[in-house]
Amino acid sequence: QRRSLAPSQLAKRKAGDEDEEEEEEDWQPPASRKRQKAAGETQSGECYRSPFRKPLAQLTNRPQCLDSSQHEAFIRSILSKPFKVPIPNYKGPLGLRSLGVKRAGLRGPLHDPFEEGALVLYEPPVLSAHDQLKIDKDKTPVHVVVDPVLSRVLRPHQREGVKFLWDCVTSRRIPGSHGCIMADEMGLGKTLQCITLMWTLLRQSPDCKPEIEKAVVVSPSSLVRNWYNEVEKWLGGRIQPLAIDGGSKDEIDRQLVGFMNQRGLRVPSPILIISYETFRLHAEVLQKGSVGLVICDEGHRLKNSENQTYQALNSLNTPRRVLISGTPIQNDLLEYFSLVHFVNSGILGTAQEFKRHFEMPILKGRDADASEAERHKGEERLKELISIVNRCLIRRTSDILSKYLPVKIEQVVCCRLTPLQTELYKNFLKQAKPVEELKEGKISVSSLSSITSLKKLCNHPALIYDKCVEEEEGFMGALGLFPSGYSTKSLEPQLSGKMLVLDYILAVTKSTSNDKVVLVSNYTQTLDLFEKLCRNRRYLYVRLDGTMSIKKRAKIVERFNSPSSPEFIFMLSSKAGGCGLNLIGANRLVMFDPDWNPANDEQAMARVWRDGQKKMCYIYRLLSTGTIEEKIFQRQTHKKALSSCVVDEEQDVERHFSLGELKELFTLNETTSSDTHDKIKCRRCVNGHQVRPPPDGSDCTSDLSQWQHCADKRRLQDSVLRAAWDAAVSFTFYQHSHEEQRGIP
Repeated sequence: QRRSLAPSQLAKRKAGDEDEEEEEEDWQPPASRKRQKAAGETQSGECYRSPFRKPLAQLTNRPQCLDSSQHEAFIRSILSKPFKVPIPNYKGPLGLRSLGVKRAGLRGPLHDPFEEGALVLYEPPVLSAHDQLKIDKDKTPVHVVVDPVLSRVLRPHQREGVKFLWDCVTSRRIPGSHGCIMADEMGLGKTLQCITLMWTLLRQSPDCKPEIEKAVVVSPSSLVRNWYNEVEKWLGGRIQPLAIDGGSKDEIDRQLVGFMNQRGLRVPSPILIISYETFRLHAEVLQKGSVGLVICDEGHRLKNSENQTYQALNSLNTPRRVLISGTPIQNDLLEYFSLVHFVNSGILGTAQEFKRHFEMPILKGRDADASEAERHKGEERLKELISIVNRCLIRRTSDILSKYLPVKIEQVVCCRLTPLQTELYKNFLKQAKPVEELKEGKISVSSLSSITSLKKLCNHPALIYDKCVEEEEGFMGALGLFPSGYSTKSLEPQLSGKMLVLDYILAVTKSTSNDKVVLVSNYTQTLDLFEKLCRNRRYLYVRLDGTMSIKKRAKIVERFNSPSSPEFIFMLSSKAGGCGLNLIGANRLVMFDPDWNPANDEQAMARVWRDGQKKMCYIYRLLSTGTIEEKIFQRQTHKKALSSCVVDEEQDVERHFSLGELKELFTLNETTSSDTHDKIKCRRCVNGHQVRPPPDGSDCTSDLSQWQHCADKRRLQDSVLRAAWDAAVSFTFYQHSHEEQRGIP
């Protein structure tokens, strides 16, 4: 029988019979003997215990306690070191407010109003100690301070503009009215000022809560993406706007419904950017709810209160309306009334009251043939109108930009017609007889068609060649005047006075500098001629007109503005892209033909002289001498003079033309170097040479006195035109430089 060799069993057997133990040892295996020798304690009678085994503790119900003195010393060592913020010079709150506990004491502004450079839009009234005890702390008004992220980049005139906008939309300038017109000229940062206004209204108010929940920006389709990029640029992802520039009707409706259903203090997408066309088509969805603010970019599109876009926007449920337009007066005062009425309904009365009380007396007083009494009455009504409108309209001119941008030189270049153009022009006037219709007071479709035909003829005879082939009215027998073998498939610049000057300008610019050029025209057919010229001269170019999609427009503009892009010419249709585009990649712009609306030309010419431009800018306005184009330019001058009186508040604006002269559209003056210069009664020129000051020693009060009439090459500041002059190109020019405004002698 085998027995256990465990120490406990061995100890038991030791107390028993020793004889029995000796017998057991006889049959014990050798391995057991070795184990016993290794554990020598059993042989000596001692109990075996492993050196690695701890003795068992005695069981007791009493818990073991820490030393109280040691614990107290440890706690005292912790409390002897007060908390210190690890940020150097930190002066913020030290965490005295517990989570979930309402803040005690007065409410505070979102940003520090006493920080250096802070733009404070609202400052609460100072309360006496007695009033502070009586006032409800939950209703105490707080400062409204523009986010420092934006206030740091605002220029002085932009800070003034943001303050004006905020005062208007919060009804602090005109009680009960919440609208205004931002009428700054192009390039002064109207977009940035409006983004600052939106961000401030969406985040704060004197009541310590957001002033509005949502805002809508309505713009031309070509500027929707530009607005989105500007919000991203200035706010850096702090807000996520919703830009709608395409898609199916159902998809757009779904996005608009989602936008209108947003509620609460933190709306996910509080800004909607949408085009005028899309807004008009989906107005029913947007009219079902309310919007805190609507901003209408290029707001002169609302000049007609009868069109559908105006009606759709006017029915939008929003009290705060901001209209952006660098040219609030384009054609007449009634359009001006429509804009003011849209933002602040009723401050100028009804349309009939405005026409009777303001428009008719002012226009009569502006006529060159007006009597002294009519002029006096017109000036009084003009002052009254200005005093009313100036409460909700802010206007700064581009002269401010001369502090930040390079010099800009504008030049009106009067190009003589070629012999072919002259014969075609006279032949048309003899056959069409549009003058007789105007004398009878008729303005028929044929009269409007005659204007278009003459304008195209001034651009290039190729544009009316098909009419000559078909022998339409005014062009019968004109085909024989063209050179033998003439074809419209190839461009012949020498057949057009303006195209000849343009060819010289492009060639000299390309060969003498790395400047880029923007070519602007009202007709896509003229852009086709530009393309032919570029292919003949091997100029790289891009073209933007109404056929190009919105997304593609943004891409080609970005590519052209890149300094590494090889394109030399940017062709632009003034109807499709004349507003809002930033083409600072070029510093020369050619306005190939004038528009009846001076605002269209002003918008197009402002594409290159904008923030970010680093080079001196040259603007060329090409006119055909003695033709309908000079009449259009004169009409522009008349409209701009009206705008100068009403919007810019200029005092002694010359009355250039009588209404009779403005009707003399269908004439050709072959003997003059400039019909416009002859009619403005310029006192600066003697025998065709410009003299400063005028010979009679008086100041020239003409609106065009800022333009120098130069028949002397020495006064020509542009080396490109000087080279064309040396090449005996037939033209006369005026130029206007912003150097004097910058203090450069």
